[in-house]
Amino acid sequence: MTKAKLGSIGLSLLVLVLLVVWMVTGEVKVAREEVPEQAPGDRAAAPSVQVDLLQARLYEPALMVQGQLEPWRTVSVGARISGTVEELMVEQGDRVREGDVLLRLSEDGRGTAVEQWRSRIRKLEADLSAAERLRARDLASESEVLTLQSELAVAKAELARARLAMDHLTPRAPFVGTVNRRDVDLGDLVQVGSPLLELVRVDRLKATGQIPQQSVGNVEEGQKVSVRSLDGDTLEGRVSFVATAADRETRSFAVEVTVENPERKRVAGGSATLRISLPEVRAMFISPAYLSLDDDGRPGVRHVGENNEVVFSNVRLLNVTTDGAWVTGLPEEIRLITRGAGFVSVGQQVRPVNRDADRG
Repeated sequence: MTKAKLGSIGLSLLVLVLLVVWMVTGEVKVAREEVPEQAPGDRAAAPSVQVDLLQARLYEPALMVQGQLEPWRTVSVGARISGTVEELMVEQGDRVREGDVLLRLSEDGRGTAVEQWRSRIRKLEADLSAAERLRARDLASESEVLTLQSELAVAKAELARARLAMDHLTPRAPFVGTVNRRDVDLGDLVQVGSPLLELVRVDRLKATGQIPQQSVGNVEEGQKVSVRSLDGDTLEGRVSFVATAADRETRSFAVEVTVENPERKRVAGGSATLRISLPEVRAMFISPAYLSLDDDGRPGVRHVGENNEVVFSNVRLLNVTTDGAWVTGLPEEIRLITRGAGFVSVGQQVRPVNRDADRG
């Protein structure tokens, strides 16, 4: 064996011996099932989110209903007897009191009929008095007395009819109101049932609308209502009627509101928006931009909980406008996430930064 081969074998044995010694005496790394805790400095910092402290306050929600305004009372005064219009006491737009004469129709001999029946009654009363005296002395039969009594009753009925016909010649206003329309002029011949005038009462109005079936349970008689017409006028009223059964076609419930209109504004017959005030609740006013949906499509907001973790809470929308939304269903006080909500997940630890402090 050559010296070169002996030297190579010796070197290999020396390396093997050194490796065995290192394995016996050297440090052995042992794998652990659990990851050792990192030092505070090694841990990743919690993400920052901007928050705004909000507190619940009393809010009066409202139900908005599209409807229309109608006069409190409307009546078409019609002719109850035929005749010619001889005199007009009112013009369109005139205000009248209850009992005021509106116009006068021609008499056409009806006054003569009244006098004839009056005379007939006086004669029958005298004949009946004489017959009763004769009957008391058995000089007249009972049938004669009964016949005169019957004729007298008929005459009195005819007199009442003639007097009623005279009253119908001068139609009167059935209530305090305004002449909204006049259908006849002087000299017009009218028949029974012909329209003469239309009267309306507008110092009080009636607003009507339809309430969705999911909201009708929140509406009761006596609740305050603000009625806004298309021209911007606002009137106040109260709910006077809520239907017991829904409309078969729309599945909504009819509602009526009594509206005071002391200035007699010309809004009757027009469209209006009814704001029905509901009982006060504790609610928060937030920007619609902070609303989001959960997996079921229900609205809610993200806020920071007591342990600085992200919390998602569902809310119920009371009123939503371009300026903001009134919502309920949240705690009395929350730290609403106003910036950074899209970069954190529910349950994640965060570092909340007050919006006012951040601005400073």
